[in-house]
Amino acid sequence: MKRLSIADWAEEDRPREKLERLGAAALSNAELLAILIGSGSTKESAVELMKRVLGDCSNNLNTLGKMTIRELEQYNGLGPAKAVTILAACELGKRRQAESPEKRADLSSAASIYEYMHPRMQDLDVEEAWILLMNQNYKLIKARRISHGGISETAVDVRIILKEALLSGATVLALCHNHPSNNPLSSAEDDRLTQRVKQACDIMRIHFLDHLIITDGQYYSYRERGRL
Repeated sequence: MKRLSIADWAEEDRPREKLERLGAAALSNAELLAILIGSGSTKESAVELMKRVLGDCSNNLNTLGKMTIRELEQYNGLGPAKAVTILAACELGKRRQAESPEKRADLSSAASIYEYMHPRMQDLDVEEAWILLMNQNYKLIKARRISHGGISETAVDVRIILKEALLSGATVLALCHNHPSNNPLSSAEDDRLTQRVKQACDIMRIHFLDHLIITDGQYYSYRERGRL
């Protein structure tokens, strides 16, 4: 019987496609390692090869990480490049375990948002708009610039804002833009944009925390002004 390569497997069983669909946590150690090495040998797939290697390590990643390049090269299908890749991945895992989780910025207030965004906007000579995507505890997931425009205005697409929020799994969103004129007061267009974003967030059940206008030394908060 002809042995099936990974390319011949059903798409839902291929490690790369499985990771894209279900996330890395859904894959076995052998499947994750198979993604790293890319291919096996003429006798076995990458997954089968890594199952065999792990089996010889009592299915223990710590034991795998203690192997040498020369020991890994004894397996048919594992050359120097693949052996180095495996050991590099094991070392990264060890270093990750030793590090503390990154502290996410708390952006629950207009003042904290201003403190976070001011360094990014204080020297701009054109308008930019940014969104701050947060979890339910107001911890920052991602900050994303969504437009870069002229001296007096910048175009903001509400669809892009919602797309970024949904892809990031955010439940709280804040919008920021700067006024190069250093005038912190809102314009009629700023007001209209705020209402459009608020309505879109309400539909998608995302909490629209605030819209801040950032200037060098001051800010305007729709939330603090009672306009959200």
